[in-house]
Amino acid sequence: MSYYPRIRELREDHDLTQRQVAAILQMSQPQYFRYEQGYRDVPTDILTALADLYHTSTDYILGRTNNPKPYGK
Repeated sequence: MSYYPRIRELREDHDLTQRQVAAILQMSQPQYFRYEQGYRDVPTDILTALADLYHTSTDYILGRTNNPKPYGK
């Protein structure tokens, strides 16, 4: 599974807009859009920031697990 849809799913589940997430990550909305659409790979620092924002693990975002709770909680 590609992780790009999971990023969008998490954002929507938290009722956030792309503009809001981009502001939290201190980037422009078009830049965040490219990550969410899979036009650009998500850098590690952004990936970890997204995991922190959504209180999940990077493994969940990357599709390595289907458990959204970090560390199997």
